[in-house]
Amino acid sequence: MSAERAAETAEPVLLRHDDGGIARLTLNRPAQRNALSLELVAALQIHLEAIARDDAVKVVVIAASGPGFCAGHDLREMRANPGRQHYERTFKACSDLMLAITRLPKPVIARVHGIATAAGCQLVATCDLAVASETARFATPGVNIGLFCSTPMVALSRAVGRKQAMEMLLTGDLVTAERAREAGLVNRVVPEVELDGAVAALARQIAGKSPLTLKIGKEAFYRQAELGLAEAYAYASEVMTRNMLARDAEEGIDAFLEKRDPHWEGR
Repeated sequence: MSAERAAETAEPVLLRHDDGGIARLTLNRPAQRNALSLELVAALQIHLEAIARDDAVKVVVIAASGPGFCAGHDLREMRANPGRQHYERTFKACSDLMLAITRLPKPVIARVHGIATAAGCQLVATCDLAVASETARFATPGVNIGLFCSTPMVALSRAVGRKQAMEMLLTGDLVTAERAREAGLVNRVVPEVELDGAVAALARQIAGKSPLTLKIGKEAFYRQAELGLAEAYAYASEVMTRNMLARDAEEGIDAFLEKRDPHWEGR
């Protein structure tokens, strides 16, 4: 076994830490800039499936160890298995992961530092929210190596405007954190020393909301976005009606009218 591989297998490729209703999943392949190997993608899927069933978890944070967030697919792993079957397996696994994040009935926040490129940029775009350090950089650089970032394009083009997405995809240039915020790829940009505090504060704020309402709202957000205008309003009206009939909505409205803090029951 090579020294690099031995170091990589010394600890899990994904770490999980839960605190106060917030599950933090940390990509843990720092020597590889947290490239999305099949092992890492599978680990993320397993934890997300478990979190979906865990009522104690209200919010998920996806973070990363080492100098960068995620450099995308593991190109060494892909070139070591140069065949259609392996490529199809890799892209399907990654696409399934992105769908799992979108379909997770709990908000997911990306904590971004260093680089987030290719499928790493796709991961940021897929998360519901993203907070980045001032030194973070984003790119879809596949065009530079003859491999257009087609799957990252799906999430990127749904997070930012078409012109910004096409410029990133066609040039492969690195985008600053502030430009990413202006484009809508990330929500907030903070100094690196404040990154953990900013992410934690946002996660705690959201974790204090009704988990049922968050579940209803996240699902509705992504479903209505794919509908025509009239269909979206019809669907959203039906969702709001169901939401109004929930006990948490009754409690929240009563608490507001009575000027007290609500007590969420999750139903």
